[in-house]
Amino acid sequence: MKIQFYKYQGTGNDFVMVDNRGGNFNYNNAEFISSICDRRYGIGCDGLILIEDNKDLDFTMKYFNSDGSELGMCGNGARCVTQFAKKLGIINDSAIFQASDGAHHAEIIDNNYVRVKMNDIDMSNYDLIDKNFDNIYLDNGAPHLVINSNDIDKIDVFNEGRKIRYGDKYKHEGVNINFVEFTSNSSLCKVRTYERGVEDETLSCGTGAIAVAVVLNYSNIINKEEIKISMKGGNLKVSFNRVGDNFSNIWLSGAVSEIYKGEINGDIKG
Repeated sequence: MKIQFYKYQGTGNDFVMVDNRGGNFNYNNAEFISSICDRRYGIGCDGLILIEDNKDLDFTMKYFNSDGSELGMCGNGARCVTQFAKKLGIINDSAIFQASDGAHHAEIIDNNYVRVKMNDIDMSNYDLIDKNFDNIYLDNGAPHLVINSNDIDKIDVFNEGRKIRYGDKYKHEGVNINFVEFTSNSSLCKVRTYERGVEDETLSCGTGAIAVAVVLNYSNIINKEEIKISMKGGNLKVSFNRVGDNFSNIWLSGAVSEIYKGEINGDIKG
């Protein structure tokens, strides 16, 4: 059976979108999902997203990494799926949807700019051994390690990231590694991210951008509540309210676009 799909991207983070409100897509087949995401033998993308019915909210977002695993929240994927939901006629310009880490509010500012509200972060939950910011871990729907780097353009993100991700500390659950270059008292920083599940560098990472912005503010490096994150695929904006250790009203904003639509031979539930 043919499955219709749409390809979307948010600052270079690309996703295959499928309307699964009929419930026919067999998402238990990780090998099939991985084959869709393969850039040589499939459609090619960083992840697969299904839209499903939700009796209480506008829809449910099911996100799968390119290796077929269903792990964690995807910020850029959430922005893209909101635009896709509008295309399907599910919403107008705002949505409340269910994701793996709870309910999220999203808004379409114009036809190619979408923002999504992320979960609050309490930094007192984390043992920040190095408050001077060299290497800080936090989980904001996806696990992230934020590493201070002097010149990220020279970093071998694939090999350095892979070394950390498969090291003894993180090899079982995995972690996303964000290499950060910043200028003190600036509201802009550069980030490159190695993503678990993709197991490679991606052009952009939404939850990574949030992790970096929160860490920079919490470490008193950037004392602003709106921070621009420059990634290979473009710029993201992270805004929030901070009171002590608590970060709330966290919004991830950036550009989104539909690339194309097509059909693929599918694995459906019998």
